[in-house]
Amino acid sequence: QVQVVESGGGLVQVGGSLRLSCTVSGLAADDCAMAWFRQAPGKEREGVARIDWNGDDTAYAASVQGRFTISRDNAKNTLYLQMNSLKPEDTAIYYCAAVRSGRYWYPTFPEFLRSSYWGQGTQVTVSS
Repeated sequence: QVQVVESGGGLVQVGGSLRLSCTVSGLAADDCAMAWFRQAPGKEREGVARIDWNGDDTAYAASVQGRFTISRDNAKNTLYLQMNSLKPEDTAIYYCAAVRSGRYWYPTFPEFLRSSYWGQGTQVTVSS
């Protein structure tokens, strides 16, 4: 049984930083690509950042490029999202997604939406 658990959300002021973590069990770390998505009230879930099985390839939404960094520690089966220079528009529930990808498939954000195991989400609120 695959379980995905996010942590690290909270309330932060504009310009502040947070680091989200996501631990996955039931999937081998070197068998999955992973991503962070977010969903604000009344909006669709959107891809924020994605990473391939060993961290060599990463990609970001334009809205977070240069402010957010995705990384992973396969020894700990853990995914991270370092968020700096936070803005009110970053307020959302953040979700971790894991896809059983193997080492040769690097899913796009739409492919993650269709194929992932999902966590329950963690709330990030940026106050002005």
